[in-house]
Order: sequence, then C-alpha cells, then structure tokens
Amino acid sequence: MKIWFLTGSQGLYGEDTLRQVAEQSQRIAEQLPVPVEWKPVLTDAAAIRRIMLEANADDSCAGVITWMHTFSPAKMWIAGLDALRKPLLHLHTQANVELPWSSIDMDFMNLNQAAHGDREFGHIQARVGVPRKTVAGHVTDPSVGERILTWVRAATGLAEVRTLKLVRFGDNMRDVAVTEGDKVEAQLRFGVSVNTYGVNDLVEVVDAVSDADVTALVKEYAEQYTVAPELLGERNESLRYAARIELGLRGFLEAGGYKAFTTNFEDLGGLRQLPGLAVQRLMADGYGFGGEGDWKTSVLLRTLKAMTPGGTSFMEDYTYDLTPGQELILGAHMLEVCPSIAAGTPSCEIHPLGIGGREDPVRLVFDAEPGPGIVVGLADMGDRFRLVANEIDIVAPPQPLPKLPVARAVWSPRPNLRTSTESWLTAGAPHHTVLSTAVGREELTDLADMLGVELLVIDADTTTERFTKELRWNQAYYRLAQGL
Repeated sequence: MKIWFLTGSQGLYGEDTLRQVAEQSQRIAEQLPVPVEWKPVLTDAAAIRRIMLEANADDSCAGVITWMHTFSPAKMWIAGLDALRKPLLHLHTQANVELPWSSIDMDFMNLNQAAHGDREFGHIQARVGVPRKTVAGHVTDPSVGERILTWVRAATGLAEVRTLKLVRFGDNMRDVAVTEGDKVEAQLRFGVSVNTYGVNDLVEVVDAVSDADVTALVKEYAEQYTVAPELLGERNESLRYAARIELGLRGFLEAGGYKAFTTNFEDLGGLRQLPGLAVQRLMADGYGFGGEGDWKTSVLLRTLKAMTPGGTSFMEDYTYDLTPGQELILGAHMLEVCPSIAAGTPSCEIHPLGIGGREDPVRLVFDAEPGPGIVVGLADMGDRFRLVANEIDIVAPPQPLPKLPVARAVWSPRPNLRTSTESWLTAGAPHHTVLSTAVGREELTDLADMLGVELLVIDADTTTERFTKELRWNQAYYRLAQGL
C-alpha cells in the first residue's frame, strides 16, 4: 500500500518560489517515517479535485498526507476535500526546525508560511466536515514520526477491511447472542464480505490433500516446535491429520481469496478433529479467526494483523484470580490462541477435548509473553457497531499450569479488575476479543475515526462513573449523527 504526499501552495508567489516549495516538500517527504509517493505541488482547485479522485480510484493508495507549505487559499480545496474518500492526515510542519533569526527577510516569510497556511487549511477541513488526523511538529521529531506511523498503520488496516473476504465454515454457536450481527451493515460500514460454506465443502479439500504434502508439513512441525513424543510415535496419525486440516484449510482460503474465517465446534461435518493447530498457524501467518462462528472478531483480528506485525491473537476472558490486591484474568480458548504472542517455543501436544464429539485435537501450548498490551472487542449494538478496548499488562502465570493443556495469557487489566470488568459489562462488549501487544490505543482511535465507529477505552484513568457517562453521551451523539 502507498501513502500519497500532497503539498498546497498557490501561483501568487511566482515560479522561483514554487520551485523552492517543490524542492523543500520533497525533502520533507523523504524524512517521513514511511515511504510516500510525492505528488507535484497543488495550486488550483481543478488539480486538487483531480488528485483526490485519483486517490479514491487507486486501490494501492491507503491514504493522503497534506501540508500547506505556503498560504494556500482554502476555497480551492473544497471540492477536492468533499470528494476524498481515503483517510487524511494533516501534517502541520515546516521545512526548517530553527528560525534563521539574523537573516529572515520577506522572501523567507513568503516561502515558509505553514504557520498560517495550515490554519487556513484546518478551517476548511472543519467547515467541510472532513474526518482527519492532525499532527503538528517537525518531521524529525521522533514523537511526530510515531504519530504518523500509527495513522499509517490504521490506514493500512482500513484498506484491508475495505476489501476483506471472510468465510464462515458452518453457522455460529446456537443461542449465543454476541456472535450474531448484521453482515449487510458490516459490508456497508467496513467493506468486508462475509459468506458461509458448509463444513463438508472444506472436508472435501482436506481429504484431497496428498500424503507427501502432509509428510513435509509434519517435518516442519518437528523443526519449529517441541513436539510431544507420542505425536511422533503411536499417535502420529493424529498429527498427520492435523497437518491435513491445515493444508486443506490453507488451500481453501487461498483459492477463494479469503483472509479471515470462522469455525464452530457444534458444526464440524466430516472433520475428525476440531481445527486447533491449523487455526493457530494460520493466525500466525496473518489470517483472521473467530471461534463459534464469531465473524466480527475474525474481521477485527485480520484488520489489526494487517496494520503491523507482532503479537496479536484471538482471545477470550476465561476465568479470574480474585486474590485481593492481586486480581488477574486468565485468557484462553479451547485451542485457538495465536503463537505470535508466545513466550518461548510452543509445545505441540494432543489432549482430549470434552466438547465437539470428535477425536482428540492437536494444538500448540504456551504462555503469552509478558508486557503491555490491549484487548479489544467488536459488538453489534443494533443501531451501530461498538469497539471497546482495555489496556492491560500481560504477566507470567503466578504458578505453573501443568493440567491446562491450552495456550493462554494472564493479564492485569487497567486500572484494576473491578473497574475494568464493570466498565466492559456496562458497555455490552463481547466475550471474544483480540489481544495485541503490537497495536495500541492511538492506532485503534485512528481506525475508529476512519471507520466512523464508536470506540470506548478502559485505561489507568477510567472510573465506572465517568465511563457510564461517556456511554450515555455516545448514545446521544451516535443517534444524532446518523441523521446529520
């Protein structure tokens, strides 16, 4: 994906000044923390509208960064801004860091007018009502660079979800509310296409996988993981079938252009195992996943994985340690936690699973790497979608978990477990989430702004009183905004 860099000026200053504008603009573009596609300086309404329409039409353009090097009369930006459908970052910067106090003359002042040129541009963005992010400071400032990077990550996630195709293998878990949702509204709001195949459509592909390919993948497992001896001995056929599922599932997704999927333990058709190892490895390769047919969480996972590499996984709050002053959440799922969050080398094991009615499934077992992170859920509230995020601190399990044969994460939610859970429940947020140590609050904020979706954040400063008030304010705002 590409980011376009657009510079505003006007013809008033003459060709010599415009040449300097172009040269300095190119130097600014080269100092940005991400590669950008520099575009010629814009000086009239027709050119501005044309470049915005070109950005809309170019699928490789994830967004545009704008900067008013000189004063650029903003009425000529109205048509272009009104037409733009890609994310916009307004960079409020200037070519120089320090002012050359002893040599400043009017030529310098006419050339370096971003201080009020960008104010003119900011006014027209607000007047037109353009969703955007504004970042102020010199591009060499690391904090400026990081804020630009977070916006680029969000724009990349938006570009991904706009064209995302998701396949549901079977339906969602019976009588569960949170895995339901309006798939038509999701396609209208996000762009994602969600469709269902019978599980046995997948089974046909799984059964057709060659033995040679299975053998090669099993060898790869042995090289990458600590494989339980029984899976290399008397239960090797179970490992081979897990490999067969992975190869079949991967082939099905690749053939259909799907980057996200769901499964459901209640709807396994002719599969002999609930997919565990296969799902974990596909998530590690960037695919979105949701258990029990949870397509919304699968969409969210793929979107965040597209934004930046690193630790991001399907997750579920499972149970609590309520020791006073040491409260913790133990998160896991039946089998499906992504090894991108693992501390150390995962162990490939086989154990019974009390639900699903199939053979014992193969899975990777590990603890999550300690460190700061975030858990985020996507819920369909009926009249809108809602994102809820909680900043957390992942910790090592206080004690070993020798009898829990699944991948897991243990974390302390901010500000504390009581406020976190009360706020989460009050918001109606889902029990399936995405846990990430790679994506943070600002990326989520930028993404939510680009999508026009509500975002509620639970952090170290949250109180249940203020959070409840925010929910009420949001309820009024989003209902009013639908009619604006």
